Amino acid sequence: MDIPILYEDDEVLAVNKPAGLTVHPDGRTTETTLADWLLEKYPSIRGVGETISITKGGVIEKWGIVHRIDRDTSGVLLVAKTQESFLNLKSQFQARTIKKSYRTIAQGIFKDKEGTIDKPIGRSTSDFRRWSAEYGARGELREAVTDYRVLGEGESNGTKLSYLEVNPHTGRTHQIRVHLKAVGHPILCDTLYAPKFPPLLGFTRTALHAFSIVFKGADGAEHKVQAPLPDDFEHALAELSLV
Repeated sequence: MDIPILYEDDEVLAVNKPAGLTVHPDGRTTETTLADWLLEKYPSIRGVGETISITKGGVIEKWGIVHRIDRDTSGVLLVAKTQESFLNLKSQFQARTIKKSYRTIAQGIFKDKEGTIDKPIGRSTSDFRRWSAEYGARGELREAVTDYRVLGEGESNGTKLSYLEVNPHTGRTHQIRVHLKAVGHPILCDTLYAPKFPPLLGFTRTALHAFSIVFKGADGAEHKVQAPLPDDFEHALAELSLV
């Protein structure tokens, strides 16, 4: 497995996670994960971070991983190489001072070319795998805020599409996917939240890419790391005449 390294120092590692790779085990599947690759390449990372206890009594080891992105999402992911760094990054995520920016292609044309989606997220009533920011969401509703900006517009096979910069202020599971669906602009090729949306532009996975992240190192210095757009995004933007 070849995982591009975007940034590395003694404390922090930033990798460019490819689409289709799970970040860490979930207790249900046995596929190789990013956590497996990390432990093989950086044996000293064992013991850094936290473990997750699961209902059947097992433990999920996610050494060094401070946050996650969905299996089908590509892009930048931070990993702590020491416990001090883990605690530093964790506190920044909790304080919401880490800035994350994504790129995505969504269905339809936005009336407002820039805006904020401020909708709490709860569980879907129709599918245990899904979350919802729409009327009828069940369980605890948690605050969720996402900024978006339209970078370009195009059309494929008669379907109008928007290319977006998306910046989440909170870190809810599936937040960007849920919020864009809630405002009527689901993400291209998101088979969980928009199963009837036809796959266009050659995408075979959810069209969502973690483009950049800004964080502070243990010494207080600010770092910005970017993950170049993957080939499927470059192809799609060329087809939409947006490059």
